[in-house]
Amino acid sequence: MFDSLKKEHIVAGENFNRWKVPPASIAIHLCIGSVYAWSIFNPPLTREFGVVAASAGDWSLQSVVWIFSVAIVFLGLAAAFAGKWLEEVGPRMVGVVAALCWGGGFIVGGLGIVTHQLWLVYLGYGVIGGCGLGLGYVSPVSTLIRWFPDRRGMATGMAIMGFGGGAMIATPIKEFLLRTFYEVPTYLGPESAVSLVTEGGRRMAEVNGQMVEVVVAGAKQVAAAPVAIEPGIYVAGTGNTGAAMTFFTLGIIYFIVMVIASFSYRVPREGWKPAGWEPAAAHVAQRKMISDNDVHIDQALKTPQFYLLWIVLCFNVTAGIGVIGVAKTMMTEIFGTTLPLIVNSAFAATYVFMISVFNMVGRFLWASASDYIGRKNTYYCFFVLGTLLYLSIPFAAQQVSVDPAVTWLVMFYAATMIIFTMYGGGFATIPAYLADIFGTKYVGGIHGRLLTAWSTAGVLGPLAITQLREMSLSNAIHDLATRIDPTVFREKFGAGVEQLDQLIAANTVTIGRLMEIAPAGTVDPTPSLYNTTMYCMAGLLVLALIANSLVRPVHEKHHIDETTEEVEGRVVAAAE
Repeated sequence: MFDSLKKEHIVAGENFNRWKVPPASIAIHLCIGSVYAWSIFNPPLTREFGVVAASAGDWSLQSVVWIFSVAIVFLGLAAAFAGKWLEEVGPRMVGVVAALCWGGGFIVGGLGIVTHQLWLVYLGYGVIGGCGLGLGYVSPVSTLIRWFPDRRGMATGMAIMGFGGGAMIATPIKEFLLRTFYEVPTYLGPESAVSLVTEGGRRMAEVNGQMVEVVVAGAKQVAAAPVAIEPGIYVAGTGNTGAAMTFFTLGIIYFIVMVIASFSYRVPREGWKPAGWEPAAAHVAQRKMISDNDVHIDQALKTPQFYLLWIVLCFNVTAGIGVIGVAKTMMTEIFGTTLPLIVNSAFAATYVFMISVFNMVGRFLWASASDYIGRKNTYYCFFVLGTLLYLSIPFAAQQVSVDPAVTWLVMFYAATMIIFTMYGGGFATIPAYLADIFGTKYVGGIHGRLLTAWSTAGVLGPLAITQLREMSLSNAIHDLATRIDPTVFREKFGAGVEQLDQLIAANTVTIGRLMEIAPAGTVDPTPSLYNTTMYCMAGLLVLALIANSLVRPVHEKHHIDETTEEVEGRVVAAAE
C-alpha cells in the first residue's frame, strides 16, 4: 500500500482525462477549508463552563482566537517545508499525511475541550491540524498547474476555490452538531427570584446549602443560545456546549473524505501538454509577464520578486484573515445592539456562510479573470478597491450607532462580501503569478515557501484585530462606567466602581450590562470597537499596492540552464 502512494506509481496513462483531477483537489480543499468557519467555535469555547454565558473560569475570546492563528502559522510552515517533499513523493502521499494530521488534530483538540486543557486544543487543532492544512493546501496546486498549462489561473482557482468554500459547507454542519450535542445547564430561576452575591468578581448563589458560581443569561444570551432557554440564573459547570463532540465527529469525517480524495490523484508524464495547445506568443507572454524559463526553488529566494510577492500576499491576507477569524462576533457586536430584530444568532451564522460563498466564488472568478487581464493588474484591483472598502466599514459602524437604519447594515454587508472575494482571489491567483514569474517546474515548492507569508499574516491579522478591539473595549467600558451613578452600579453588580477591572476580568461587567443602567440617550459604543482595526487594514493594502507595482520579470541570471541540468542528470544516472 505504501508503494501505491509514491509519485512514480500515479503517473497517468495516455488517454487519462485531466478533468478527473480537479474533483479530488476540491474535495480535500473543502475539508481543510472549514478552518475559515472557526468563528463558529468562538462562542461555545468561550463559555464551556458557563454554557449560556461566559463564567469566570472560561477561556477568553482573545485566547481562543489564537488557536485559529496557530493553525494558519503551521499551515505556512508545513507548506514551506513540504514543497520539496511534494516534488519528490507526489501529491497522493502528501494528501494522505494531510488527512492524518487534519482529522487527528480535531480528535486531539476535542480531548483538550473535554479536559479543559487549552494547550491541547492548540496542539491538536493548531499545530497538528495546521500541518494538515499546509500539506493538504499545496498537494493539488502544482499538480493542477501541470495538468492545465493553458489555463493556469483557472486551474489554481478550481483547486483553491474548495478551500474558500469549505466554510460554506462546514458552517451549517458545525451549527447542526453544536445544537445536537448541546445540553442546557441547571436553571435556578429568573434573576429577580435568586439571591446573588459577588465574591472576587464572580457571581455566586446558594444551591443545596453550598455557594456555587452562576451566570446570568439576559436577552442577548437567550437570543444567542442554539436552543430555546429562559432568561435568568444558571449554574456554571453544568450543561454542555457540544463543542467537544463536534470536534470528534468532524475529525472522523474529514479523515475519511481526504483519504478517498488522495487516492484519486494522478500526475502527467514528463513533457505532456494538452492536445492542440501551444504556449502564448512571445509578445503576449511579455505583456502579461509570463516567463518560458524556470527558476529553481532555492534560487527563487535570491530574487527580489519572491519577497515583493511575499509582501503582496502577506498584507492582503492580514487584512482579511483577522476579520474572518472573528466574523460572527464582529457582525453581532456592530449591529446586534442597534438592529437586534435583524441581526440575531441565525443572521450572524448566515453571514459566516455567505463569507464562505463569496470567498469561494472570488477564488475562481478572480483567478480566471487573471488569465485575461494579467496577474499584476488583478492585484491592482484588489488593493485599490479593497482600501476604499475597508475605509467604508468604520463609516457604516459610526452611522448605525446614531441612526440604526438597515441601510448601514446593507453597506457593511456588501463591502465585506466584496472584500472576501478579493481575499480569496488573492490566494487563488498567487500560484499562477508565481508560475508566470518563476516557471512551472518548481512552482509547487516555491508556492509552499511563499505561504510563510500566510503564517505571518495568521499572527498579524488576529493580533491586530484582537489587541485593537480589546483596547477599544476597555476604553469604552471605563468611559461608560464614569457616566453611571455609583449607587446604581453597586446595586446592579454587587460591587463598587473601584472594583471595575476585577469585574471586567470575571466577565461580570460588559458593555451590554452597563447599557442596561446607562443614562437615557447614551450611545452604545459597541459598533465602533473595530474602527481602528479597519483603518490599520486599509493602510496595509496601500503598502501591498506599492510592492505589487515593483514586481518585474526575473533576471536571466536566475534562470535554470536546461543544457547543464540535462548533462548533470545523465551523470547522476550513469553513477547510479
